[in-house]
Amino acid sequence: MKYGNVRNIEKELLSDNWYTLNKITFEYQREDGSWEKQSREAYDRGNGAAILLYNLKKGKVVLTRQFRMPTYVNGNTDGMMIEACAGLLEKGNAEETIKMEVEEETGYKIDKVKKVFESYMSPGSVTEILYFFIGQYEDAMKVSEGGGAEDETENIEVLELDFKEAISMVQSGEIKDAKTIMLLQYAQIHGIFDQ
Repeated sequence: MKYGNVRNIEKELLSDNWYTLNKITFEYQREDGSWEKQSREAYDRGNGAAILLYNLKKGKVVLTRQFRMPTYVNGNTDGMMIEACAGLLEKGNAEETIKMEVEEETGYKIDKVKKVFESYMSPGSVTEILYFFIGQYEDAMKVSEGGGAEDETENIEVLELDFKEAISMVQSGEIKDAKTIMLLQYAQIHGIFDQ
C-alpha cells in the first residue's frame, strides 16, 4: 500500500474491570491519499505464551481441559475446552512464563523449550500477541498433579493423549481452541512424531 498512515489518535477508556477496553478514534490515510476518520474498540489483556508438550517415545501430547465462560455464552454447551498449556506473560518474558505455566497447569517441570512462531490471535479487536513454543516432557519430569494456581481460580484437568488422537479431535470438533490447533498442526506439518 502506498499510504496507510495513521494520525490524530485519541484513546478513551471504556473499561478496566478485568483488563482494559479502549475506544480508539483516529484518522487513516486511504490508498487515494485522502484521510478518513475511524473508530475501533481494542481489548488489551496483555501478551501470552502457549506450548505443545510432547513425548516422542510415547507418541503423546499433554493438553488441558478447563471451563471457559466466553465459549459457554457462545454455544459451547458445557463450556469446557481442550487446550494447549498457556498463560499471560509475567514481566514480559515468554520463555520463563511458559515454563512456569507448564508446572502450574500440568505438573511437569521442563527446562528446555523452543519458540516456533508468534501470532496476533484476534487482530480486529484484541491487542494480544501469543508466543508459541514446543517442548519435550518425560514421566520423570512430573513434580505435581498440576491443575493450575489456586489463587487464579483455575480448575484444570491434565490430559495425556496420543498425538494421532489429538489430531482426530481437531477434525471431529472436540478441539476448537485456535492456539491448540495451530500447535498440533505445526507438529504435524513439521513431522515431529515422524523422527
